[in-house]
Amino acid sequence: MIEHRYFKLKPTAPVAHGYEHVQRVMKLAKFIAEREGANLEVVLKAVELHDLARDKENHALESAKLARKILREKGYSNDFIEAVAHAIEAHSYSAKIEPRTLEAKVLSDADKLDAIGAIGVARAFMVAGEKGRSIEETLKHFEEKLLKLKDLLYTETAKKLAEKRHEFLKQFYEEIKRELRLE
Repeated sequence: MIEHRYFKLKPTAPVAHGYEHVQRVMKLAKFIAEREGANLEVVLKAVELHDLARDKENHALESAKLARKILREKGYSNDFIEAVAHAIEAHSYSAKIEPRTLEAKVLSDADKLDAIGAIGVARAFMVAGEKGRSIEETLKHFEEKLLKLKDLLYTETAKKLAEKRHEFLKQFYEEIKRELRLE
């Protein structure tokens, strides 16, 4: 079992959204936050707690609830707690909650960046394996979500980082489609 400050990841936990994902999002968020002038303490705490309830239907809202409880127990101020909770609620693509703060935009961008590029391709197929999806079903996920993420970023820093990652994602998608047609 891998220990994390506030939760434990069991070996059977979805790896694509596990500890390594949190670490990559942390690195991206820190990079973006420093360049955009966001409150680093809020951003990093939000990253740390953003996928606590990954196994729930609406993981963003459930993770925010858990984060509020944890941070309250740790003695954080209500303003800090609400800033972190909002960032967590607004980070999810599927939750469709518009980020109102720079810190929420940073978490949203960092999480989306981890879903594109070479890492995004790897994660997409990890999720496919976890859920028993076929290659064709995974490519539909590319079409419905992953190939759209670049245009949903908020910060200039993230948009610059996304350029190369998006191009790789697009090239991979086009090549695998070609191979499936045997061209």
